[in-house]
Amino acid sequence: MKITTRRGAVAFFIALGCGLIAIAIALNITWIIHWGDIAPTVIGIVLFALIIAGLVVNTVFVVREIRRNAQYDSVLNAVTHELRTPVASIRLYLETLQSREVPDAQRREFYHHMLADTDRLIRTVDQVLRAAETTQKNGEHNWTPVDLSQLLHECAELARVRHQLPKEALTEEYPSSASAASTVLGDPDDLRIAFGNVLDNAVKYSPGRVRIRMETTTRDREVLVRIRDEGVGIPPADRKKIFKRFFRTGGARTKVKGTGLGLFIVRNILREHGGDVVAESEGEGQGATFTLRLPRIKPP
Repeated sequence: MKITTRRGAVAFFIALGCGLIAIAIALNITWIIHWGDIAPTVIGIVLFALIIAGLVVNTVFVVREIRRNAQYDSVLNAVTHELRTPVASIRLYLETLQSREVPDAQRREFYHHMLADTDRLIRTVDQVLRAAETTQKNGEHNWTPVDLSQLLHECAELARVRHQLPKEALTEEYPSSASAASTVLGDPDDLRIAFGNVLDNAVKYSPGRVRIRMETTTRDREVLVRIRDEGVGIPPADRKKIFKRFFRTGGARTKVKGTGLGLFIVRNILREHGGDVVAESEGEGQGATFTLRLPRIKPP
């Protein structure tokens, strides 16, 4: 459906460009034939203004289409790399195990690397599928009360294991009487994906030492989760763009592995749950803070 719509838009603007050229030719011929007549001159001025406006619109569309195609090429390369690299790695380990005898210690190391590559492959596929699902939601929900503090703790533990982080690299702070204060209504699997994506980004965009602080506070009707890191930061011009599909900030797009879908998925999940997410940063090299907001269930 989207491909058909896009093709229709391209055809429309091609026709518009051809039409503008035809009008410009007709206008010039009319001016040559009727030079000095007031009525054709006035009509010509109006048509000339319309041609200019049409050319501006057409140029804007062409520039946007060029940028979109470049973005799609970049995303295709990123997704291809994210799929091909772990597959190639797994194949290499399997060929090694098949071709020669490997000591038990090295074999266990191979298994560990293959499992890590498999997890990376599954996460990439899940990200692509999840991004497609967020645009096809039918509005039906089967939500349950979720203890957000417990869910966040699970996400933190998973991030520590996945990225092999020491406990002090990721600190947690929850409100007192957490289970009562931070209960929200939602889909625990979707929320786990949203918070997991933010934590994964905080680790990936923290070169060298990883220092992440996750803090949960409550308002009258909301739960706020702030995830702070000391990583590469976000340029001011990119703070809103980072939640767009396939967008990757600054030079990080070539240095950090990913598809540019993680934060897009986070925003869509939060908004579907009646919340939202915002990013703050003092600039490049100054770290970043993501504030995730969800409506909470008031304790009785």
